[in-house]
Amino acid sequence: MTGISAQGPHGPSGPYSPSSPSSASSPSSASVADGGSNSDRAGGRAGAPESAPGARPGSAAGRGVRPRAVVAEPAAGASVTVRVPAKVNVQLAVGGLRPDGFHDLANVFLAVGLHDEITAAPADAPAITVTGPDAGQVPLDRTNLAARAAELLAAHHGIEPRVRLHIAKDIPVAGGMAGGSADAAGALLACDALWGTRASREELLDICAELGSDVPFSLVGGAALGRGRGELLTPLGVGGAFHWVFAVADGGLSTPAVYRECDRLREVSGTGASVTDVPDPEPSRPLLDALAAGDAAALADALMAGGTSNDLQAAALSLRPSLADTLAAGARAGALAGIVSGSGPTTAFLAGSAGEAEALAAALRDSGTCRTARVAASPAAGATLLTPAPASGAAPTPAAPGTAAVPPAV
Repeated sequence: MTGISAQGPHGPSGPYSPSSPSSASSPSSASVADGGSNSDRAGGRAGAPESAPGARPGSAAGRGVRPRAVVAEPAAGASVTVRVPAKVNVQLAVGGLRPDGFHDLANVFLAVGLHDEITAAPADAPAITVTGPDAGQVPLDRTNLAARAAELLAAHHGIEPRVRLHIAKDIPVAGGMAGGSADAAGALLACDALWGTRASREELLDICAELGSDVPFSLVGGAALGRGRGELLTPLGVGGAFHWVFAVADGGLSTPAVYRECDRLREVSGTGASVTDVPDPEPSRPLLDALAAGDAAALADALMAGGTSNDLQAAALSLRPSLADTLAAGARAGALAGIVSGSGPTTAFLAGSAGEAEALAAALRDSGTCRTARVAASPAAGATLLTPAPASGAAPTPAAPGTAAVPPAV
């Protein structure tokens, strides 16, 4: 499986373009269509050779022929809603900078119970609307990964992407929790059900990987080890529930900027930043064993081994020094462990129980070191159709917590 990072060649795709803090939470809407061919807007996938990722043998895409666009005809008034989870990287081991600008990763994903909901409905032209916290920070054009997901699926099947996507946000925006990637996975699954395209699981995962490195896991959910850029998934067993508090910072951090800072810090430390300088990233065996056992204390030890399980944490703290105050506040309030989530700026704290998580969240809110604090348990299921029920074979079925809804691509 191959793909293109959604935010440039520096590792897992970030959710949205960085933006300044915004208190806007009123509904927003804008068209995502302003002319041009559907195949061109989908990144030329319709003209891919048969050996290209995502090309279906015998299809127009496989033959290198631009398909004739047709209009899918869903039932009048039909709409489809999909729920998608946030994630926390319980380990993010980052290899050296590759010649192509990416980094190899050992990325241990854990889906958590904070969700966005994406509703797809028929429309005369593509459009997208957003409501919820920080809705004003979400792009409403083709830079939104959900819009790109709809266009890519439509291009694969030679149909017009006539759909209105509504995103009800609850996952923090630009917070290192893959909110934009989750929305892309949700839009892909919703449009597949709405249009009756009956995409195979392999096709859905190929499109996910083209959209960004975190998108395949957003479709799968549960727990998984991501290799390559993070898009090559192996499901992981989880032996019980883990309780988290996520401290949400003001504003966001650009994922590519955090990777660049990671490279810079490695260079100035004298270790070097290239693949010849940095050891290949490997998952932590104690961390995987703690997940499998459902042992929160052992997971906390693994999270804090060597200072942190997140190789991007130093870079995030360099760009946003105030995050150190949030981590310290969580430690004082009794967190078992605290790390920066992914590329940040959200910080994730492990608690020993649901009650301890609630008390920790209240202490963090009172600390003045974060905008708010959210409680969530893990693992959580991946992208899940809420309405209507999926037709047999048409789309991935919801998974039980700790399992993969879609077979991993390895």
